[in-house]
Amino acid sequence: MSYDMIEFTRDGHVAKIRLNRPKALNALCNNMMNEVMQALSELESDDSIHCVILTGSDKAFAAGADIKEMQENQYLDIYKNDPFEKYAGAIERFRKPIIAAVSGYALGGGCEIAMMCDFIIAADNAKFGQPEITLAVMPGIGGTQRLTRAVGKAKAMDLCLTGRMMGAEEAERAGLVSRIVPLDELQDVAEEAARKIAAQSLPIAMMTKETINVAFETTLQQGIKFERRLFQSMFTTEDQKEGMAAFVEKRKPHFKNK
Repeated sequence: MSYDMIEFTRDGHVAKIRLNRPKALNALCNNMMNEVMQALSELESDDSIHCVILTGSDKAFAAGADIKEMQENQYLDIYKNDPFEKYAGAIERFRKPIIAAVSGYALGGGCEIAMMCDFIIAADNAKFGQPEITLAVMPGIGGTQRLTRAVGKAKAMDLCLTGRMMGAEEAERAGLVSRIVPLDELQDVAEEAARKIAAQSLPIAMMTKETINVAFETTLQQGIKFERRLFQSMFTTEDQKEGMAAFVEKRKPHFKNK
Protein backbone atom coordinates (compact mmCIF):
# COMPACT_ATOMS: atom_id res chain seq x y z
CA MET A 1 0.00 0.00 0.00
CA SER A 2 1.20 3.52 -0.77
CA TYR A 3 0.91 6.21 1.87
CA ASP A 4 0.23 9.92 1.49
CA MET A 5 0.02 11.19 5.07
CA ILE A 6 2.57 9.01 6.82
CA GLU A 7 6.12 7.92 6.09
CA PHE A 8 6.48 4.20 6.66
CA THR A 9 9.95 2.63 6.76
CA ARG A 10 11.59 -0.59 7.88
CA ASP A 11 15.20 -1.03 9.01
CA GLY A 12 16.09 -4.53 10.09
CA HIS A 13 13.75 -5.58 12.88
CA VAL A 14 12.55 -2.00 13.52
CA ALA A 15 9.81 -0.09 11.69
CA LYS A 16 9.05 3.61 11.90
CA ILE A 17 5.75 5.37 11.26
CA ARG A 18 6.14 9.12 10.88
CA LEU A 19 3.02 11.29 10.85
CA ASN A 20 3.37 13.61 7.87
CA ARG A 21 0.87 16.48 7.61
CA PRO A 22 3.33 19.33 8.23
CA LYS A 23 1.02 22.17 7.18
CA ALA A 24 -1.57 20.97 9.72
CA LEU A 25 0.99 20.19 12.46
CA ASN A 26 0.06 16.52 12.00
CA ALA A 27 -3.55 17.03 13.06
CA LEU A 28 -5.24 13.65 13.29
CA CYS A 29 -7.57 13.43 10.29
CA ASN A 30 -9.41 10.28 9.22
CA ASN A 31 -7.22 9.62 6.20
CA MET A 32 -3.98 9.84 8.15
CA MET A 33 -5.21 7.62 10.94
CA ASN A 34 -6.50 5.08 8.44
CA GLU A 35 -2.98 4.93 7.06
CA VAL A 36 -1.56 4.43 10.56
CA MET A 37 -4.05 1.59 11.09
CA GLN A 38 -3.04 -0.03 7.80
CA ALA A 39 0.67 0.24 8.62
CA LEU A 40 0.16 -1.31 12.06
CA SER A 41 -1.86 -4.13 10.52
CA GLU A 42 1.01 -4.87 8.13
CA LEU A 43 3.53 -4.79 10.95
CA GLU A 44 1.48 -7.01 13.24
CA SER A 45 1.69 -9.85 10.73
CA ASP A 46 5.31 -9.20 9.71
CA ASP A 47 7.42 -11.59 11.78
CA SER A 48 10.60 -9.72 10.85
CA ILE A 49 9.48 -6.60 12.74
CA HIS A 50 9.99 -6.70 16.50
CA CYS A 51 9.55 -3.05 17.52
CA VAL A 52 7.87 0.06 16.10
CA ILE A 53 8.55 3.78 16.53
CA LEU A 54 5.68 6.26 16.11
CA THR A 55 6.87 9.82 15.60
CA GLY A 56 6.11 13.15 13.93
CA SER A 57 8.09 16.22 12.92
CA ASP A 58 10.45 18.38 14.97
CA LYS A 59 7.65 20.92 15.35
CA ALA A 60 4.75 18.60 16.15
CA PHE A 61 4.17 14.99 17.04
CA ALA A 62 0.48 15.76 16.54
CA ALA A 63 -1.19 19.01 17.56
CA GLY A 64 -4.58 17.40 18.12
CA ALA A 65 -7.59 16.24 16.14
CA ASP A 66 -8.53 17.85 12.84
CA ILE A 67 -11.18 20.27 14.14
CA LYS A 68 -12.33 21.32 10.68
CA GLU A 69 -13.10 17.70 9.89
CA MET A 70 -15.11 17.03 13.04
CA GLN A 71 -16.80 20.34 13.92
CA GLU A 72 -20.07 19.67 12.07
CA ASN A 73 -20.59 16.17 13.46
CA GLN A 74 -23.74 15.46 15.38
CA TYR A 75 -24.08 13.05 18.28
CA LEU A 76 -25.29 10.15 16.15
CA ASP A 77 -22.45 10.68 13.65
CA ILE A 78 -19.88 10.27 16.39
CA TYR A 79 -21.78 7.52 18.18
CA LYS A 80 -22.51 5.29 15.18
CA ASN A 81 -19.24 5.72 13.29
CA ASP A 82 -16.99 6.11 16.37
CA PRO A 83 -13.72 6.68 14.49
CA PHE A 84 -11.85 7.03 17.77
CA GLU A 85 -12.57 3.41 18.64
CA LYS A 86 -11.01 2.26 15.38
CA TYR A 87 -7.90 4.40 15.72
CA ALA A 88 -7.34 3.84 19.41
CA GLY A 89 -8.08 0.16 19.12
CA ALA A 90 -5.46 -0.32 16.40
CA ILE A 91 -2.75 1.04 18.70
CA GLU A 92 -4.09 -0.47 21.92
CA ARG A 93 -4.35 -3.95 20.40
CA PHE A 94 -0.95 -3.81 18.69
CA ARG A 95 0.92 -6.60 20.46
CA LYS A 96 4.52 -5.74 19.64
CA PRO A 97 6.41 -3.02 21.52
CA ILE A 98 5.75 0.49 20.20
CA ILE A 99 7.67 3.63 21.23
CA ALA A 100 6.40 7.19 20.85
CA ALA A 101 9.24 9.55 19.91
CA VAL A 102 7.75 12.97 20.63
CA SER A 103 9.05 16.39 19.68
CA GLY A 104 7.12 19.64 19.56
CA TYR A 105 3.41 19.63 20.24
CA ALA A 106 1.60 16.52 21.49
CA LEU A 107 -1.77 18.02 22.28
CA GLY A 108 -5.28 16.65 22.55
CA GLY A 109 -5.51 13.56 20.38
CA GLY A 110 -1.76 13.77 19.84
CA CYS A 111 -1.12 13.41 23.56
CA GLU A 112 -3.65 10.60 23.72
CA ILE A 113 -2.04 8.72 20.82
CA ALA A 114 1.38 9.05 22.46
CA MET A 115 -0.01 7.67 25.72
CA MET A 116 -1.36 4.61 23.87
CA CYS A 117 2.21 3.67 23.00
CA ASP A 118 4.25 1.61 25.44
CA PHE A 119 6.47 4.49 26.50
CA ILE A 120 7.36 8.00 25.39
CA ILE A 121 10.83 9.34 24.66
CA ALA A 122 10.54 13.13 24.53
CA ALA A 123 12.70 15.75 22.89
CA ASP A 124 13.53 18.74 25.07
CA ASN A 125 11.11 20.89 23.03
CA ALA A 126 8.11 18.58 23.57
CA LYS A 127 4.88 20.05 24.95
CA PHE A 128 2.01 17.90 26.19
CA GLY A 129 -1.55 18.86 26.96
CA GLN A 130 -5.27 18.14 26.76
CA PRO A 131 -6.71 21.52 25.70
CA GLU A 132 -10.09 20.18 24.56
CA ILE A 133 -11.95 22.17 27.22
CA THR A 134 -11.10 25.36 25.34
CA LEU A 135 -13.28 24.00 22.50
CA ALA A 136 -16.13 23.12 24.90
CA VAL A 137 -15.41 19.38 24.77
CA MET A 138 -13.17 17.05 26.76
CA PRO A 139 -10.63 14.38 25.79
CA GLY A 140 -12.38 11.57 23.95
CA ILE A 141 -9.68 9.01 23.10
CA GLY A 142 -8.78 8.03 26.65
CA GLY A 143 -7.13 11.25 27.78
CA THR A 144 -9.01 11.58 31.06
CA GLN A 145 -8.23 7.95 31.88
CA ARG A 146 -4.65 7.35 30.73
CA LEU A 147 -3.40 10.76 31.81
CA THR A 148 -4.83 10.25 35.30
CA ARG A 149 -3.16 6.86 35.58
CA ALA A 150 0.13 8.27 34.31
CA VAL A 151 0.41 11.52 36.30
CA GLY A 152 -2.22 11.29 39.04
CA LYS A 153 -5.55 13.00 39.66
CA ALA A 154 -4.30 16.46 40.61
CA LYS A 155 -2.15 17.08 37.54
CA ALA A 156 -4.69 15.45 35.21
CA MET A 157 -7.40 17.75 36.59
CA ASP A 158 -5.07 20.74 36.19
CA LEU A 159 -4.26 19.95 32.55
CA CYS A 160 -7.77 18.95 31.47
CA LEU A 161 -9.61 21.77 33.25
CA THR A 162 -7.25 24.62 32.39
CA GLY A 163 -6.15 23.39 28.99
CA ARG A 164 -2.56 24.39 29.72
CA MET A 165 0.49 22.68 28.22
CA MET A 166 3.35 21.15 30.17
CA GLY A 167 6.90 20.95 28.91
CA ALA A 168 9.12 17.90 28.68
CA GLU A 169 10.75 18.38 32.10
CA GLU A 170 7.40 18.62 33.89
CA ALA A 171 6.13 15.62 31.92
CA GLU A 172 9.13 13.55 32.97
CA ARG A 173 8.77 14.58 36.64
CA ALA A 174 5.10 13.63 36.48
CA GLY A 175 5.84 10.21 35.02
CA LEU A 176 4.33 10.77 31.58
CA VAL A 177 7.58 10.30 29.65
CA SER A 178 10.39 7.85 30.27
CA ARG A 179 13.26 10.17 29.34
CA ILE A 180 14.17 13.49 27.71
CA VAL A 181 16.85 13.93 25.07
CA PRO A 182 18.03 16.89 22.95
CA LEU A 183 15.87 17.39 19.87
CA ASP A 184 18.67 16.56 17.45
CA GLU A 185 19.24 13.23 19.22
CA LEU A 186 15.61 12.11 19.51
CA GLN A 187 15.41 9.85 16.49
CA ASP A 188 18.80 8.26 17.18
CA VAL A 189 17.90 7.56 20.80
CA ALA A 190 14.49 6.15 19.88
CA GLU A 191 16.06 3.94 17.23
CA GLU A 192 18.70 2.72 19.68
CA ALA A 193 16.00 1.82 22.21
CA ALA A 194 13.97 0.09 19.50
CA ARG A 195 16.99 -1.93 18.37
CA LYS A 196 17.67 -3.04 21.95
CA ILE A 197 14.07 -4.19 22.28
CA ALA A 198 14.15 -5.84 18.85
CA ALA A 199 17.27 -7.79 19.82
CA GLN A 200 15.35 -9.60 22.57
CA SER A 201 13.08 -12.59 22.13
CA LEU A 202 9.92 -11.25 20.43
CA PRO A 203 7.42 -13.53 22.22
CA ILE A 204 9.02 -12.71 25.58
CA ALA A 205 8.87 -8.98 24.83
CA MET A 206 5.22 -9.31 23.81
CA MET A 207 4.36 -11.18 27.02
CA THR A 208 6.23 -8.60 29.11
CA LYS A 209 4.27 -5.79 27.44
CA GLU A 210 1.00 -7.62 28.04
CA THR A 211 1.82 -8.19 31.70
CA ILE A 212 2.70 -4.54 32.39
CA ASN A 213 -0.52 -3.44 30.70
CA VAL A 214 -2.49 -5.75 32.99
CA ALA A 215 -1.22 -3.68 35.93
CA PHE A 216 -3.48 -0.83 34.74
CA GLU A 217 -6.55 -3.05 34.56
CA THR A 218 -6.56 -5.21 37.66
CA THR A 219 -5.67 -5.51 41.35
CA LEU A 220 -2.15 -6.03 42.64
CA GLN A 221 -2.72 -9.66 43.62
CA GLN A 222 -4.44 -10.54 40.36
CA GLY A 223 -1.62 -8.86 38.46
CA ILE A 224 1.02 -10.78 40.40
CA LYS A 225 -0.75 -14.07 39.65
CA PHE A 226 -0.92 -13.18 35.95
CA GLU A 227 2.76 -12.27 35.98
CA ARG A 228 3.71 -15.52 37.73
CA ARG A 229 1.79 -17.70 35.25
CA LEU A 230 3.36 -16.01 32.22
CA PHE A 231 6.79 -16.15 33.84
CA GLN A 232 6.35 -19.88 34.37
CA SER A 233 5.16 -20.37 30.81
CA MET A 234 8.37 -18.81 29.48
CA PHE A 235 10.22 -21.95 30.57
CA THR A 236 8.55 -23.80 27.70
CA THR A 237 10.32 -21.61 25.13
CA GLU A 238 13.56 -22.27 23.27
CA ASP A 239 14.57 -18.66 23.84
CA GLN A 240 14.51 -19.06 27.63
CA LYS A 241 16.88 -22.02 27.36
CA GLU A 242 19.13 -20.08 24.98
CA GLY A 243 19.09 -16.90 27.07
CA MET A 244 20.09 -18.62 30.30
CA ALA A 245 22.63 -20.85 28.56
CA ALA A 246 24.25 -17.80 26.98
CA PHE A 247 24.45 -16.11 30.38
CA VAL A 248 26.10 -19.12 31.99
CA GLU A 249 28.47 -19.54 29.05
CA LYS A 250 29.27 -15.80 28.99
CA ARG A 251 28.29 -15.27 25.35
CA LYS A 252 25.71 -13.33 23.38
CA PRO A 253 22.36 -15.12 23.05
CA HIS A 254 20.95 -16.03 19.64
CA PHE A 255 17.19 -15.97 19.97
CA LYS A 256 14.96 -17.83 17.50
CA ASN A 257 11.70 -16.21 18.76
CA LYS A 258 10.40 -19.63 19.72
